[in-house]
Parts: sequence; C-alpha cells; structure tokens
Amino acid sequence: MSTVRFVAIHSDPMPEAPTRLFASDNASGVHPRYLAAIERVNEGHALAYGQDAATRAATSLFTELSGRPVEVLFTFGGTGANVLALACLLERAESIVCTEWAHIAVDETGAPERALGVKLQTYPAPDGKLRVEHIKAAAHALGNVHHAQPGVVSISQPTEMGTLYSIDEIRALCDEAHKHGLRVHLDGARIGNAVAALGGSSDIFRSMTFDAGVDAVSFGGTKNAMLNAEAVLLTGVDESRRAQFLRKQVGQLPSKMRYTAAQFVEALDGDLWIQTAVAANSSAQALFDALRDVAPLKLVAPAVNSLYPTLPEPYRSHLQEWSFFWDWDLSRDQVRWMTSWDTTQVDIERFVAGIRHVIDR
Repeated sequence: MSTVRFVAIHSDPMPEAPTRLFASDNASGVHPRYLAAIERVNEGHALAYGQDAATRAATSLFTELSGRPVEVLFTFGGTGANVLALACLLERAESIVCTEWAHIAVDETGAPERALGVKLQTYPAPDGKLRVEHIKAAAHALGNVHHAQPGVVSISQPTEMGTLYSIDEIRALCDEAHKHGLRVHLDGARIGNAVAALGGSSDIFRSMTFDAGVDAVSFGGTKNAMLNAEAVLLTGVDESRRAQFLRKQVGQLPSKMRYTAAQFVEALDGDLWIQTAVAANSSAQALFDALRDVAPLKLVAPAVNSLYPTLPEPYRSHLQEWSFFWDWDLSRDQVRWMTSWDTTQVDIERFVAGIRHVIDR
C-alpha cells in the first residue's frame, strides 16, 4: 500500500462533481420499471385499502418468497413499518432489545417510544451487530416487577454500520430469544442489499428470516429504487391477530394501496429487487477498489452498498460542499458514503477524482 497523507486543500478548482450523490440510496430516483408498474394500475377505479388485484398478487408473491403463509401489511414509510412490526409483537410493560446503533434507537426521532410507550434497551455494538450475550443480559430482568420485561429483540440486516449477520448468527439470536419467550423483529430497510451480498438468490431471504426463526420482517423497498413502498411480514397467528387494526392505528394504512402493491409485484416477479441491490453493492465495491490505497481513509471492504471512511476537517466539509455525503461517527471523524441502484462508473470516477484532489499522493 502506498504512503499517503492529508495535506492542505488545493486552491485550484475541484473536479466536476458526480451527477448522483453518494449520500444515501434514499437520494436516488425511482427505477423506470416501478414507475411503469404504477402507471399500469392507474387505470380506472379500484377499491381502496388493499381490496384490489395488485395487493392480492403482491401478497401471493410474498407468501411464495417466504415459503409459508404470511400476513403482509403494506406501508409507505420505513419508520412506520418498524413501529407497526414492533406493535404487532409487543405485549404491555415490555421492552425492545437492540443495539445502540439500531435505526429505531438513533434515527426514528423516538417513534417507537412515543407511539408504543415502550422502552428501548440498547447495547454497545461497534460493528452494529447484536450478540447472544446481550439477550442473555436482558433476560435477567424477566420476572422482576421493577423492570420493563424484555419482549422483542430487534436486529437490522444489514446493520447501520454496513455489516451483515450470517444466517447462523441470526438463527442463534432467534434461538436465544425464543428460549426466554422473546419475539424477533428484523429491520430490513435494505434487505435487498443483504440478500444480494449473501448470494443473490431469493432463497437467501427465507433462510435468514423465517427459516432462522424471525417473527416479523420490515421489508424495505424505498431505499432499493422504489417509491414509498415498504411492507411488514408476519408469520405467527398471535402477531397477526390485530395487525390490520394496528396498521391503521399507527397511521400506515395506504388508501390507494394498489400503487404500493404494484411495485412489489414488479420487484418480486423476476427478482428486480435483487438486481437493483446487486448494482448498488457492486458500485460500492468499485468505489472501494478505486480508493483502497488511500491509507488515511481507513477504508474497509464493503459488505453491502456503504463505506465508512475516516475524513477529518477541513477535508470533510470541503468535500461535502462539493458533493454532499453524511457525517456518521464524528468522534472518529467517520463519514458514510453510499451507492445506489443507479450509481454509474462515471459517478464513481468523478467522486474518486474529488477525493484524491484533496490528498497529497
């Protein structure tokens, strides 16, 4: 590896900025096939609240994907999907066990606490992954009237640090949780990227969720080229008994559900959701390969479509003004770069040129 170091920012103009941002896959546009799917169901009238052909078709495809009967609850927001999934699993006076990096703990403005009146029990996880030991520690509170009773374990796949649980790790977490009577929720806001990284087969989804013992999945589409399209998948009778009512109560019942469902039909019937995720993951790998020699960035090969370089000031602000990306863990000068389904090679080349512009080689 070559020796490199950060130096004073050049006074000469920055290279041309990439057309697409490396800030988030939330910044990307909608895949043309999803727009076409919306257009196809935009003919005439259809009954609202899921009483339409597209919703029935998408539900059938999710059942096929899951390999078992599932209750499918289409929603239009990732936070709303998580709140709904957790609401379906929780009992009164229970808490949720998760990591300190969990999206429900960091980036949902306290939505689970406010909407559900529930305590989040967070555990340190530098790599974003919950451990069996964390569940064991939480379980010590079971039966103690002075403590919130752990009821749900919530994990993210991939994690907020861009790491992945193996199928065996998820199975071990589920086994430990179920041993203590806890249910397991999987936040899959980027579930497509995880499936793509673990083999790219739709069978992977079933293996790392319901076959492993997961009770509820928040299945994300919005970050994977879709338009306001999320779904909650439930397998247990007890969890789904009041699910339809809970969806309405937490404000996540789409009226014109056919537009959300039509996108999932397009996604699942032919695995477009995996293809777009493969493209995003591949772009992250290409970005890593182009900058892996820049030692101060401390880049680690991406598992999915995100990189977490070290970028101190003033380089960070200078580059963010040129082509915006998000801060991540500023205690370590860490930022996040994220690729999307539509990231191009030209975008990568321009972004790399800008990074190298502020680094003395």
